[in-house]
Amino acid sequence: MTVRRTMFGRPLRGVAFDVAVSALVALIVLAAVNPPGGWAATLVGAGMAVALLFRRTRPSAVTVAVAALALVQVIAGWGPLAYDVAVLIALYSVVKYGERLRDAVLAGAAAAVGVLLAAAQTPGVIAWWVTTLWYALVTGAVWLVALNVRTRRLYVLSLEERATTLEREREAESRAAVAEERTRIARELHDVVAHSMAVMIVQADGARFMLDRDPAQARTAVKVVADTGRQALEEMRRLVGVLRDAGPTGVGGFAVAADPEHRRLALADLPDLLARFGDAGLRIRHTVTGDALVLPPGLELTVYRVVQEALTNALKHGGVGAGVDLSLSYTADAVVVRAVDDGRGRPVVSPAPPGGHGLLGMRERVTVYDGSLTAGPRPAGGWQVEARLPLPTSGPATEVIAA
Repeated sequence: MTVRRTMFGRPLRGVAFDVAVSALVALIVLAAVNPPGGWAATLVGAGMAVALLFRRTRPSAVTVAVAALALVQVIAGWGPLAYDVAVLIALYSVVKYGERLRDAVLAGAAAAVGVLLAAAQTPGVIAWWVTTLWYALVTGAVWLVALNVRTRRLYVLSLEERATTLEREREAESRAAVAEERTRIARELHDVVAHSMAVMIVQADGARFMLDRDPAQARTAVKVVADTGRQALEEMRRLVGVLRDAGPTGVGGFAVAADPEHRRLALADLPDLLARFGDAGLRIRHTVTGDALVLPPGLELTVYRVVQEALTNALKHGGVGAGVDLSLSYTADAVVVRAVDDGRGRPVVSPAPPGGHGLLGMRERVTVYDGSLTAGPRPAGGWQVEARLPLPTSGPATEVIAA
């Protein structure tokens, strides 16, 4: 990070440059030997030098002050002096730093009048119109250079402002996408918890009716209630974690909208998902390694969503006909989802819209279960997504026993 030193609320380099310019004009004033106005002319030059200290912050006021002092010089009949370079500096400053271009035009008109007056008071053997042309060329060149610098300065400022606006928009879009994904996750986890509570109620009622008829089955039902309750409590903890930053109307201030077609998805629905993506044009090679475990409903839903987002990403960027190696690995302590596409599909007719948040959504889901996600391009081409989700330490979910 660059640290900018300031003085009087202004960049230190700018203050130092203005002081140097003012000191140079003051040095010209003091170096004059027997100026035509004596000490009065020296005071006028000193006033111009002091006024130039504020040429950046108050360019219009500085130009008016310098022009007034130059008018005093003309009225006194001293003629052009060396320190009149301050007039050109003030003209340059008002054109470059003035808030309105109108001030620059007015300053240019006043400078044109000053050129005529200065030429009229310049002694010499050459014709007056030659002197006027010389003064006009110098003054006009200063005005045009300042106008060009002003245009470039405003262009750079507009680019910086545009970049800042785009950055704020990207941040706002990312926050909205995170909030929307958290809302969706929270709704799905809510369904998981509600399902677990329903199972507990059914099993508790079954245990109550079977307590006298079949105590062994009643004990089994009570165990199911206990296991399901622990699992529901764990899912509730995750749900609270997702809603940690929720506003009064939903996650992140977003209202939770009802989904009439919403249902809890599971890994049993994975073949249908792969078939749909196969019909869409992906060549999917699906492998499962390790012993398939009975996962908690929330974790099972997360695995399904990660596979769905990874295949969507492959179809969106790899194109129709891209090959995807999808593997689902069960280890002793985790389940690993890995999707690798070769990126060799046919390009879509219309390009994919920018600003997608599929990876962001996957990362949010994986983080809920303390997992890890890696995604990025492959050296040989294509894209790779790998998600590792730790298994719960309490063991697999217990099967529901009907009363």
